Amino acid sequence: MTALSEYNPIVILVYFLAVAGLAMFIMNPVLLFVSFFGSLLVFYTLNRGKRDRSKGMFLLLFLLLALLNPIFHHNGTTVLFVVNDNPITTEALAYGFTSATMVVSVIYWFRSFSTLMTGDKLLYVFGKISPKFSLMLSMALRYIPLFADKFRQIKAARRALGLYKQDNLPDTLKSNLKAFVALGGWSLENGIVTADSMEARGYGSGRRTFFSRYVFKKRDLAALIVLLLLTSAVVAIKLSGSLNFVFYPELNGELLNKRALWAYACYMVLTLLPVIGEAAEREKWKSLRSKI
Repeated sequence: MTALSEYNPIVILVYFLAVAGLAMFIMNPVLLFVSFFGSLLVFYTLNRGKRDRSKGMFLLLFLLLALLNPIFHHNGTTVLFVVNDNPITTEALAYGFTSATMVVSVIYWFRSFSTLMTGDKLLYVFGKISPKFSLMLSMALRYIPLFADKFRQIKAARRALGLYKQDNLPDTLKSNLKAFVALGGWSLENGIVTADSMEARGYGSGRRTFFSRYVFKKRDLAALIVLLLLTSAVVAIKLSGSLNFVFYPELNGELLNKRALWAYACYMVLTLLPVIGEAAEREKWKSLRSKI
């Protein structure tokens, strides 16, 4: 995806804060359904052609979160069935699936965020406000994929040496634990090397200079206004009570009232803006190629 990445980092940050923030603070099933599919569509559009090996893990996480709630919480008036004298209610099941949708969608939003918001973009956004915080945040985001790659390298090395057993689940867990211990040792050593390198380069010895290659253009201002208008519309409808939905003691709320439909439409447009921009860029590119 090039359309969203070409905008100013401030616009990218506001976009992800808007889509993820609305999903986290509005427990409305329809809006979270829109957020879930929007986050998947944006993520796979952003990572087109790349294999996502973690989708099975997130599917398992979704099912786990959705089913744990009705198992451990038995609130609600509509009993579906009883397991060991514990009632499984429709309300608890609905809340479990809604909360699972929220959690997984927010995770995918932040996965897309970590792909687009590189270290230099984070330094640009937070550098003048808090240089130490921006540096710490950019390093943290960098180390997440770095640790994942190093963990795979350690497992591959142990497998090549014949030390990685996969005969059964206990052997697999034991081997993964040993690989994780090795990763911990490597991360500590790497942290010391990084600190020594920063000290040798003079970090913290004087006043910090600031350089950025990003310029806030008119199109960035226009995009920011559109984002704020769409977000404000959803927030205003939420404050009016039209998006309220109650799960306990029974499901109560009008999901498809007129104001709610406007909120769903605004949020859908908000989530799909990167996909729309990418589609427009492709059509423009095809048009230019056809004229050659």
